[in-house]
Amino acid sequence: MARCVGAAAMLPESDRKDLAIQALARSTTISDLSVRHRVSRKFVYQQAHKAGAALDEAFLSGTPEDDVLFHLTVSKIWLRQVIVALTLICRSSYRGVVEFLRDLLGVPISIGTVHHVLQSATRQADIVNHDQDLSGILVGLHDEIFQGTLPVLAGVDAASTYCYLLAVAEHRDADTWGVHLLDAARQGLKPDYTIADAGQGLRAGQKAAWDETPCHGDVFHITRQYEGLANTLSRLAKGARSRCEKLEAKIGRTGQLGPDDELAVELAWQTETQAQGLARDIRTLTQWLSHDVLALAGPALATRQMLFDFIVEELAKREPEDVRRIRPLRVAHIDCPRGSNAL
Repeated sequence: MARCVGAAAMLPESDRKDLAIQALARSTTISDLSVRHRVSRKFVYQQAHKAGAALDEAFLSGTPEDDVLFHLTVSKIWLRQVIVALTLICRSSYRGVVEFLRDLLGVPISIGTVHHVLQSATRQADIVNHDQDLSGILVGLHDEIFQGTLPVLAGVDAASTYCYLLAVAEHRDADTWGVHLLDAARQGLKPDYTIADAGQGLRAGQKAAWDETPCHGDVFHITRQYEGLANTLSRLAKGARSRCEKLEAKIGRTGQLGPDDELAVELAWQTETQAQGLARDIRTLTQWLSHDVLALAGPALATRQMLFDFIVEELAKREPEDVRRIRPLRVAHIDCPRGSNAL
């Protein structure tokens, strides 16, 4: 036995591997392997067991992607960071944050906890934001968004998309806008110009706070107004056609066509033709405005201004056909003057 133990200890690793492979392959008996390598049968079984365990680990374990890459130290501070990141980066809802922590990390929290963490982060961010130097902002983008029924005054740097103003307010009048813009001016904000929609409070507030800073009309709102009007007129035209077809079908079922019916059909088709023509014209003007006047790449400024004036004139010609819908769109051009930066 002592002789076998000594031979096993001196057996090279390559010979041990070959011994284990032959034992697993069962190409020869354990006894023959023991005699050939001058080792005990127990030693042969041990090497076969090691090789079998290695094969099981290689073929039965998970894929390399399932291997543990690193370990995280989960602390309360880290959990608060996760809550803020899920909300701001992943746009998760409060309930989504609760489900994530519960299902993936096994940490039960309430919706109130999520709200408290976010409010605390907001207060810390507010302190940081008030220390920012805003003098490098050359073009400001101003708008009003809503959180429920409350207006949120927003200001964004056009170059970097840095949000330098995001304030929940009870009102969006000139005084409210003016106060927030003056606060931003104390941090160095003095843009060359701003871009905004036609909001009266927004523009009046900027006029009061920064009298000499121009406020150009934006492209998005006027384009959306055009598209909305074109879609509305198209639906009205389709409705007029449907009414004409139903009226003709009704007359066809009765087999009679009185004087009043004939007049009604004629008037219905006139209305449908007028609606179709107006919808088609507004759709064409919408495409010209989007592609030839307000597009980033396109004609020279003088050509754009000429087309802009032409579109306004065409709107004025068609205004009597639908004053209630077309007039607000034509008036909106006053807040997007032909020489503005939007052109």
